[in-house]
Amino acid sequence: MSSDEIREKYLKFFEARGHARIEPSPLVLENDPTTLFTSSGMQPLVPYLMGEPHTSGSKRLVNSQPSIRLQDIDEVGDSQHTTFFEMLGNWSLGDYFKKEQLRWIFDFLTDKNEGLGLKVERLYVSVFGGDEGFSVNGKLNQLIPDLESMSIWTELFLEKGIEAKVANLGNQIPDITKGRIFYYGVDKNWWSRTGTPAQMPVGEIGGPDSEIFYDFGEEPKLHMNSPWKSSPCHPNCSCGRFLEIGNSVFMQYKKVGEKALEELPNKNVDFGGGLERITAAVNDDPNIFNTDLFSDAKKELEDLDLVRDKKSEKAIRVILDHLRASMFIAGTSEVKPSNKTQGYILRRLIRRVALHSKVSNIDLTHILNTLLMKLSGPYRDIYPLVSEKRAEVHKTIEEEIVRFEKALTTGQVVKEINAMDSGSLIQGEKAFDYYQTYGWPLEVIKEYAESRGIDLDIDGFEEARKKHQEKSRTSSSGVFKGGLADHSPEVVRLHTATHLLLASLRKVLGEYVVQKGQNITKERSRFDFPNPEKLTNKQLEEVEDMINDVIKRDLPVNFKVMSKEEALKTGAIHAFNEKYTDTVKVYYVGKDLEDAFSKEFCGGPHVSHTSQIGRVKIIKQEKVGADIVRIYATVF
Repeated sequence: MSSDEIREKYLKFFEARGHARIEPSPLVLENDPTTLFTSSGMQPLVPYLMGEPHTSGSKRLVNSQPSIRLQDIDEVGDSQHTTFFEMLGNWSLGDYFKKEQLRWIFDFLTDKNEGLGLKVERLYVSVFGGDEGFSVNGKLNQLIPDLESMSIWTELFLEKGIEAKVANLGNQIPDITKGRIFYYGVDKNWWSRTGTPAQMPVGEIGGPDSEIFYDFGEEPKLHMNSPWKSSPCHPNCSCGRFLEIGNSVFMQYKKVGEKALEELPNKNVDFGGGLERITAAVNDDPNIFNTDLFSDAKKELEDLDLVRDKKSEKAIRVILDHLRASMFIAGTSEVKPSNKTQGYILRRLIRRVALHSKVSNIDLTHILNTLLMKLSGPYRDIYPLVSEKRAEVHKTIEEEIVRFEKALTTGQVVKEINAMDSGSLIQGEKAFDYYQTYGWPLEVIKEYAESRGIDLDIDGFEEARKKHQEKSRTSSSGVFKGGLADHSPEVVRLHTATHLLLASLRKVLGEYVVQKGQNITKERSRFDFPNPEKLTNKQLEEVEDMINDVIKRDLPVNFKVMSKEEALKTGAIHAFNEKYTDTVKVYYVGKDLEDAFSKEFCGGPHVSHTSQIGRVKIIKQEKVGADIVRIYATVF
């Protein structure tokens, strides 16, 4: 069964159960300077999971969402991880819950007619094992083990003639010889965009989840490790025997305090299953690079008669994954390689391709067009843009490869290593700087250093990388769609105030003013816009007075859902360099949309009346670029 057939079967399966098929969101989200890429199907749906009615009018949704997750970039090269993937997703917005969801996804995976016909005995599942210390709706220690999901799974397997026992009651070590249902804690079976309940910022939503794993058997075709020597195997073992193919998240909580959650108005379902992984399970082959999504391009590289060893095998996978990710980024957006935001990621991906090609003695420019043609082939019908823009993408990638190959001979990293004496040591932090700043993978730094008789502090490198990852998790935990730190009342007030700020700037300076970036915390709003110079004191005073006048008038704040074409006709402010879905939400400040003081494409949340904002004060302004001004404002 091809990936195309699996995708379409999934969509039709849930359409037959009352789900509206919705269009995927752009890979680079519209007007959202704080989120580099769409990383899951639920990311654009957060307002609806929090209670707003969906623009389709349906409470049941399904789609396939192209996604990029960069936290796995260092694991790419094994048989199971990629940076770009397609996420099959279905959602219940306060409609059905655990009983329906678990049965339907089980039926889809195992039914031979409507579904994929996977063997039931190959499936193992996990459920949430509970977490102490958190209150729910004011009652302490309410995050208990998910006995309901456990009971549902037991019944589903029994219907297929399999007695599914719980493998690890209490504090027992998980072991597949003892059962088929596994309890795991918050690190494995709790899902939010920012991690565990403790890591979630106030205003974030999340909930317990139940994962499904496919068992490739005790001797999978491709082992990553061999862990059975010292501990029992289980679904979350990293040996390569098991592959997670689906995760049903029961999105039912919102964080309201340090150790406090409250239940959302609706109990929601958010399912996600990677198309690449599901296809691997259907093929009964744990190597996702053997699926039809990669196989033609993979054969092209293998036909180059490379040395067949683990190093070249890893290089091929990195090249295939990073080229596919680069193809989607460059082909479906206006992103070009650069030193900032999405452009930095695109540059990093392409440079890793170039480095791994060099290590494996692959003349990539010679076969680049062929590889792009074969990688775009499986998406010709579902995402035609990646094929239509192949020539442009080819040029973008090739130019960056050529540019980087020059840096390999004359760049800063080469200069610094060449200046070191034989027998010297590259410190871990310095090696991580080469990796993070210049895009040199660790193995390439190591090989180049060894060729010069220079040692490398591997342990120090790993320590520096862990510190960076922890810092990234901490900073990203405060990022919400639209640049909001959380959904607290203070942030919501400042969010609406920022709409008034933009509208006032346009009235004082001119309609060329658009948002170039924003970040809103409980303390202040930071707003970037194009302007050749900072505002005069008189202009700042005029903007501030205009905002506070609207607040005093206590104007209503409402939104309308409409087609993108209709929204554009209203004159609503939007980002001209961004892509939007066919249906958008326009928030406006005023009694009606036509005569509103402010109207913008936006997902919310906002206050209901301007008097709820308080008084706005512009704290300071600064130039942050040749033609970009940044304003800081607060409310009191």
